[in-house]
Amino acid sequence: MTNRPLDLDAVQTFVRIAELGSFTQAAEALQTTQSTVSLKLKRLEKRLGCQLIERTPRYVQLSAEGTTFLEHARELLKQHDHALASLTNTRQRLTIGISDHVAGPELPLLIARMNAQDPQLLIEIRIGSSGDLLKSFDRQELSTVIIRQHADRKDGKLIANEKFGWFASQDWQPRADEPLPIATMPEPCGVRIMAGKLLDDADIPWTEVFVGGGVTAVSAAVMAGLGVAALARRMLPIGAVDVGERLALPALPSLPIMLHTRVKAPKSKDAITALSAALKSAVPA
Repeated sequence: MTNRPLDLDAVQTFVRIAELGSFTQAAEALQTTQSTVSLKLKRLEKRLGCQLIERTPRYVQLSAEGTTFLEHARELLKQHDHALASLTNTRQRLTIGISDHVAGPELPLLIARMNAQDPQLLIEIRIGSSGDLLKSFDRQELSTVIIRQHADRKDGKLIANEKFGWFASQDWQPRADEPLPIATMPEPCGVRIMAGKLLDDADIPWTEVFVGGGVTAVSAAVMAGLGVAALARRMLPIGAVDVGERLALPALPSLPIMLHTRVKAPKSKDAITALSAALKSAVPA
């Protein structure tokens, strides 16, 4: 290994592969080809004198050396961005809408990943229902939205599929001969509409007992023993249990998390890529 400087493009390529766990997705994020991504990684590995990525036909993962180098690679890119940003006082604004059913306990991590990608970005995040956020995106009030897939939309990019279930508190018990008490979010929440339709199709009587302005409020109602809610497993408060099988409730499908963005600026686009990768890794398989 010589003392010549590292190729920053190759370092960025390595970080993208590590974050996305895929050569194909890294190539897409960097707007290049998979062969170019592989070539840049090989050159970086040759320059460092060690293998950074272990790859087989079935998986991509960091080697021990790659794990060690990743933190330093991110810091190197961060300092590079700081150096460039010192020449201008202009901050790019990134306006993002995230569905309340998507923005879970990992939200601080997601924000940190975006900030680490470009500390000079001015990040604005709005939490709301998928339908409302999509309308704001179409009105160009938001540059990016991450939402549950909307029935009438075929555009967007799939980030992950997330499992849902019927959850209640540990000590909650249904009352005989009474409709199933449901805690939910108000219309136009797509999860609310889906859950109601599945119960109706299964001829299961139900009634709304709580309408909350967000998943946090609905979860609180569940843990207070008011009833049952359709929630993603990632959103569950401690102590919630799946009662779907015990109550013979209809199975809830996995719901897609979709990315809609019109961001074109390279740094902002990189931040969105980092956000998507962090969210994808947070969603249980």
